[in-house]
Amino acid sequence: MSGIPSQETMLHNSGPSRRFCVAPMMDWTTSHYRYLARQLSRHTLLYTEMVTTGALIHGDTARFLRHDEAEYPLALQLGGSDAGELAHCARLAQQYGFDEVNLNVGCPSDRVQNNMIGACLMGHPDKVAEGVRAMIEATDLPVTVKHRIGIDGRESWDDLCEFVEKVSEAGCRTFIVHARIAILEGLSPKENREVPPLKYDWVYRLKAKYPHLEIIINGGIKTFGECHEHLRHTDGVMLGREAYHNPWLLAGVDPEFFGQAAPVETRHQALRAMLPFIGSELERGVFLTHMSRHLLGLFHGQPGGRQFRRYISENAHKSGAGLEVIETALEKVREPAAPEIAEA
Repeated sequence: MSGIPSQETMLHNSGPSRRFCVAPMMDWTTSHYRYLARQLSRHTLLYTEMVTTGALIHGDTARFLRHDEAEYPLALQLGGSDAGELAHCARLAQQYGFDEVNLNVGCPSDRVQNNMIGACLMGHPDKVAEGVRAMIEATDLPVTVKHRIGIDGRESWDDLCEFVEKVSEAGCRTFIVHARIAILEGLSPKENREVPPLKYDWVYRLKAKYPHLEIIINGGIKTFGECHEHLRHTDGVMLGREAYHNPWLLAGVDPEFFGQAAPVETRHQALRAMLPFIGSELERGVFLTHMSRHLLGLFHGQPGGRQFRRYISENAHKSGAGLEVIETALEKVREPAAPEIAEA
């Protein structure tokens, strides 16, 4: 784990590939999950959980931005709307070695709406443009925006184009588009991921209308076949919950989308590669259960996978639980004699 990285480790900041990304997800894309993901794919662009500007400015900045250099390429997602605060946090993102800083304009939670954070900002494109402009002036990092195709009351094609045009005029060149509107009144965040219909064609139309912009598509994507279809029309794909619940699919990303060999051949190799990191975190005082919960999907659908999950679930929370819990759980799953093929 590192705080501010050395100059040598910041060479990656020339800009990451966004051909395949894992979405920022609250409580899920923690540093511990990202370390696992990086054992499976070297090229997938990973995102932090959303961190609010208020938390970074008034809270424990180092704790919120702490990550391991093995996680690169890595983007920091910010939640906020005040231009000055966003600029300050963009400078922090560069100082701490992130590859990109992303502004959240897609979260529909009423908890963040009240602070002018997330999807509600789609109703204020000028304010988003002001914040993006301030961030671009404050950092050399790429500044990107993740947003919906609209919100209730501003859900027309013209509304979407107005938003993209104003924010791009402020200097943003990369838009990560969740292909649903967000309904800010009456639906929970979970329902907002499921109830509004997906309109992938709107994202395709954005790329066709603004070919000079980088358009990444997000929302309901689960398989590599779907990814390839989307890549016919857009510049990149972003997966969310599928990449969390079935992390082994990431082992197929490098060969499938980047023409590179996967960093590991089996799930067992990936988990063994995690052990030194888990051990160092335990020494730092991190509870095993805070890390082990991200491992539960690794053997999804495999013989012994249920026993693996059960053993961790029943033992990782116990006082003094350490690496022996993971090692014993791993023995519940038979290691394959040949390399495993990761498919999605």
